[in-house]
Amino acid sequence: MPSGGEFDLIARYFSRPAPSGMLGVGDDCALLSPAQGCELAVSTDMLIEGRHFFPNTDPGLLGHKALAVNLSDLAAMGARPLACTLAISLPCIDEVWLQAFADGFHALSRESRCPLVGGDTTGGSSGVVLSITVMGEVRRHHALRRDAARAGDDIWVSGTLGAADVALRLVQGRLPPDPARLQAALPFLERPVPRLKLGRYLAGVAHAAIDISDGLLQDLGHILDASQCAAELWLDALPADPVLDGLPEDVRRDALLAGGDVYELCFTAHPRRREQIEILGRQLGLPVSRIGEIRRGSGVRVLDAGGQALTVEHQGFDHFAESV
Repeated sequence: MPSGGEFDLIARYFSRPAPSGMLGVGDDCALLSPAQGCELAVSTDMLIEGRHFFPNTDPGLLGHKALAVNLSDLAAMGARPLACTLAISLPCIDEVWLQAFADGFHALSRESRCPLVGGDTTGGSSGVVLSITVMGEVRRHHALRRDAARAGDDIWVSGTLGAADVALRLVQGRLPPDPARLQAALPFLERPVPRLKLGRYLAGVAHAAIDISDGLLQDLGHILDASQCAAELWLDALPADPVLDGLPEDVRRDALLAGGDVYELCFTAHPRRREQIEILGRQLGLPVSRIGEIRRGSGVRVLDAGGQALTVEHQGFDHFAESV
């Protein structure tokens, strides 16, 4: 263990200078100052070894993903990152592991301009446990809330769907070995890209948004519940990632509708915003696909190419019933 124990560990791996105007690591609390006219957006996610990531996960990739999945929540609110905190429980001190984890974490922290300003470290008896809190700012009354979808809205999704789910199935042996497919799919699972720019540009344009962490149907369902409305999805309009090509239809459909770890944005907007959203996607170099409509009522109907409703059993990831 490094000399000095916990505080030397923090200083060695997690202390970085705070930006001007902030008080960061080294005091009882961090101090932040959101811009005038903005609201503070705050989100916390926990990642547990064995449930959310494999014990042999590359620590550098884990450092990136741990922060990325939290930044994705800020993107879904249309917020600009301000800072983050990290609480980490470790079964033992492995300096090589810690250095790689810290490098991955701080690389994305710098890229996203979301400095680490505090947190906690402790020893634990089992595997690694990570808890990250991100803080951001969004212009007052411009946040993309889940309860803001309206009947008649288009439903959109960014990027492609299904690749992370395919990677997980291959790693777990739930699909026949396919090295080429795994190589193409694995980056989607291990190194997600939070859609921060898209989220910020959608603030004031879209009505409601959510990031797809637990599956399209499940996460869209959160919007529908909060907004008290229904949805119609068009299966053929879902942007399937090319790594799904050649897979059995039931696997492909489940990956598209229920596959988690996507971290793309699902959002709703008035039809008059279609051209604006398409232009925005081209400007960002990011595909955006119109995949359905918000309706009055409740629940989701998934329609095939002939307009027939499909029966869908698996809705998405259950954090209490499933693990990696």
